[in-house]
Amino acid sequence: MRTIAARVSPYLWRRTPINLQPRRFSTSSFGRDEQSIEQEAERKVGWLLKLIFAGTATLIGYQIFPYMGDNLMQQSVSLLQVKDPLFKRMGASRLARFAIDDEKRMKIVEIGGAQHLLNMLESARDDCTRKEALKALFAVSKSDEAAVALHQAGAISIIKSTLESAEDAEVGKYKSNLLSRFLDLSYDISS
Repeated sequence: MRTIAARVSPYLWRRTPINLQPRRFSTSSFGRDEQSIEQEAERKVGWLLKLIFAGTATLIGYQIFPYMGDNLMQQSVSLLQVKDPLFKRMGASRLARFAIDDEKRMKIVEIGGAQHLLNMLESARDDCTRKEALKALFAVSKSDEAAVALHQAGAISIIKSTLESAEDAEVGKYKSNLLSRFLDLSYDISS
């Protein structure tokens, strides 16, 4: 094995001789170096301008996105009307995220989202769908006017008739939070 290594190693570790001749700089080669430096600088400035443009476009996008909310809310309410529970959960989850202030909560009620959430809760067959519906209803009910609209739509009886979940404790938590919210607004929840 050592003899093979001794014979092969010169081929593996062979070095090419280094050319140590001095370079001669002339004015023509100096111009080429200067030109390549300028091209490199222009390329870097170009990338900087592209990054500034991308950052500006992102900032403008974040400023414009809230104005697109009404259309997205309408699409989310439309998802509640589909038969597939996955799409219903997606719509309810989106509505829960949209319900961040009183104006948006009332917008959800006005476009029929609260009624569709109650219908979804009433017809839900699995715990995940119930949980998302209750979560969205709780987010909408944080506005007093929206809670009044939910009460008028018969939310208390639907919420009370919702089955408790043995597997998901959040269903019971959202259910009790909603009922206590109606109790805080002086509604009779015993019926």
